[in-house]
Amino acid sequence: MSVRSVFPQLEQLLPRVSKPIQYVGGELGAVVKDWDATTVRWALMYPDAYEVGLPNQGVQILYEVLNEQDDVLAERTYAVWPDLEALMKEHGVPQFTVDAHRPVKAFDVLGLSFATELGYTNMLSALDLAGIPLNSADRGDDDPIVLAGGHASFNPEPIADFIDAAVLGDGEEAVLEITGIIREWKAEGRPGGRDELLLRLARTESIYVPRFYDVDYLPDGRIQRVVPNRPDVPFRVAKRTTMDLDAWPYPKKPLVPLAETVHERYAVEIFRGCTRGCRFCQAGMITRPVRERSITTVGQMVKEGLEFSGFSEVGLLSLSSADHSEIGDMCSGLAEQYEGTNVSLSLPSTRVDAFNIDLAQELSKNGRRTGLTFAPEGGSERIRKVINKMVTEEDLIRTVVTAYSNGWRQVKLYFMCGLPTETDDDVLQIGRMAHEVIKAGRVAAGTKDIRCTVSIGGFVPKPHTPFQWAPMERPEVIDARLKLLKQEINSDRSLGRAIGYRYHDGEPSLIEGLLSRGDRRVGAVIRRVWEKGGRFDGWSEHFSYARWVEACAEVLPGFGVDLDWFTTRERQHSEVLPWDHLDSGLDKDWLWQDWQDSMSEFEQDDCRWTPCFDCGVCPSMDTEIQIGPTGKKLLPLTPVNNLRVPV
Repeated sequence: MSVRSVFPQLEQLLPRVSKPIQYVGGELGAVVKDWDATTVRWALMYPDAYEVGLPNQGVQILYEVLNEQDDVLAERTYAVWPDLEALMKEHGVPQFTVDAHRPVKAFDVLGLSFATELGYTNMLSALDLAGIPLNSADRGDDDPIVLAGGHASFNPEPIADFIDAAVLGDGEEAVLEITGIIREWKAEGRPGGRDELLLRLARTESIYVPRFYDVDYLPDGRIQRVVPNRPDVPFRVAKRTTMDLDAWPYPKKPLVPLAETVHERYAVEIFRGCTRGCRFCQAGMITRPVRERSITTVGQMVKEGLEFSGFSEVGLLSLSSADHSEIGDMCSGLAEQYEGTNVSLSLPSTRVDAFNIDLAQELSKNGRRTGLTFAPEGGSERIRKVINKMVTEEDLIRTVVTAYSNGWRQVKLYFMCGLPTETDDDVLQIGRMAHEVIKAGRVAAGTKDIRCTVSIGGFVPKPHTPFQWAPMERPEVIDARLKLLKQEINSDRSLGRAIGYRYHDGEPSLIEGLLSRGDRRVGAVIRRVWEKGGRFDGWSEHFSYARWVEACAEVLPGFGVDLDWFTTRERQHSEVLPWDHLDSGLDKDWLWQDWQDSMSEFEQDDCRWTPCFDCGVCPSMDTEIQIGPTGKKLLPLTPVNNLRVPV
């Protein structure tokens, strides 16, 4: 039976809300299929506003992979702002997709991609608006399978009550396997209903279905064990790893937004994974091993992506883009290919010790210098050893001098506050380092007209990292250090005027820490916060620390724990962690040893260039590091001497 669009009802509400264009769809690259001509139907959601969600690379890739299947339909949905949410409730308009404005409840799967745990309350709003029961146990055969993915899904326990399943790791092959299982189950007449479908998903051993696992607790609140409650599901669920990125050259037809978004560029992921070993970095740990996309595939993707989209910026994405074994040839080839056009190149993620004059010249060849962000992470050499960020102050000064000498007038430096063993002095040294950057930059540029922005984020311990056992610092300590840092930056007025200062205070970080390392008991807190009006917690103007603290005080004592128990408490090696049954491939003993090494300020090498140090990923996941160089060049692409890509 066809599913009707809700746009006629929605359209009447749009003149009454801000930025109505974000809800209308119709972007270049969008796909609308005949509902009745498809068998399996996905609604893909990035649980944040359109302006943040549309550029998300993961959702765009899955959207395209699924829609390439003839009998599969995939549409997108995003979080609606509170003004529209109120009107939708008043007028009975359900959560909708932006492609064909179909009600989300009608789809087979609602797939949510969580880059951050602060999107959990937005998920509850979407479920509520869609008419889907919040608790998975209350859903029937006609409700979609609520499926979580993204980095936060490596510990989905805080939302275990609300989701039906979670996928760990790469999604390209996973969504096709899930589609095949649903297709077969529907063809057989939906035997066994929803429970049978979830069981078939769980039997893959790579899809986690929380309802099939029970959690037992010790009297002191720690977890005793997490075990299957039926014999035909695995004790551990493994992550998915897509090994040949050249076989998955997506997105081929990127979505071009109608409304303003946070990123407007054609983005190509040039490699996946990182083995630098930064101890705070969950992304680097859970995406191992390193898998490079070949220079020829990158060149072809850029050519086709720009021709389709008309974007004027190419972003070469990865966790550390300048580490690609062919990054020099890649940048010079692309710069040569698009010389004389208005196409610019950017490396959104650039390590201090990997940026050099050749890259600087290629990135600025067309006269447009995109922003440069470097991440020393820690202000002192000591704290950088603790976090295994092997960057010296000399590296940083040399790098910014290179940038300023090549025409850049502003760089951004990213640091963290609240790191394990951190002292006031470690943070104050950020200010001293910023002063040195400005002094060296003025000499290199021959002018005082340069700037540096210091951006500070709060440290959050993440699952599957060596710091998963670490205690968090209290918000008032973080805020006091940030105040001292501001004073230090402004202690020299001449230098301080050239330094921008942006920071996130300690309160949102503490709540993110609660959600990132929480267990199933935290789900009741999330629901209470949502019931009290919590929405868009990743946005400072909507986040309420008091609301989260009050919800914790109301809910957690009933379980014999509190907010501090989940955040500022240090874990011990023997403790069962909420995510121990979810296998990222990393050996827990290796992570523990790296945690101990951090306390002794021992630096771990990058296994791309040194012998294996037994983190466990390659043998346990049956994978391997895939790096070049391939020996090939970016060209033979057809020269485009007179191309001007429209803005």
